[in-house]
Amino acid sequence: MHRLRHSLSLSYLLLLGMLFLVGCVGPGKKLEPPRITLTNIQVQEIRVFESVLQIDLRVVNPNDVAIDIKGLDCELELNDKHFASGVSNNRIKVSSFDTAVIPITVYSSVLDLAKGLFDAGKKQMMKYKLKGRLHLGGGLSVPSVTPFESEGELSLPGPTSGSVVGPS
Repeated sequence: MHRLRHSLSLSYLLLLGMLFLVGCVGPGKKLEPPRITLTNIQVQEIRVFESVLQIDLRVVNPNDVAIDIKGLDCELELNDKHFASGVSNNRIKVSSFDTAVIPITVYSSVLDLAKGLFDAGKKQMMKYKLKGRLHLGGGLSVPSVTPFESEGELSLPGPTSGSVVGPS
């Protein structure tokens, strides 16, 4: 009988301990996904079969806790046509209610680059769409992969402004 009481007391303590742990690490308030926007495109190098570009993405953290970004992958479209894609393993921590700019090297075929520039023609604006996934580190309430999508218009540089293209 004494052994049964001891066993029940131990089971009761284990159950209380488990409930306490579940309460502490259980789902808290849900985090808002970060917002991603394209801030810049710059041609780095043109090779025989591919072009290398750097794009800068602004990450906006609308949460009251910091987010830890382990990396990201993305696809860039210009005027509804595939233009470039790339990945980044830059680790960055974005403080609560703050922003950070992440540079990413993306690759485009020379053909896609030429089509994109040809489509631009004499236009001063091009539509862009950016799709990708943020790979996050952190606690249990943060998903490990968060998809993102952003779109807008790019203003094209004039003849004397260089090779940098930026959103309008």
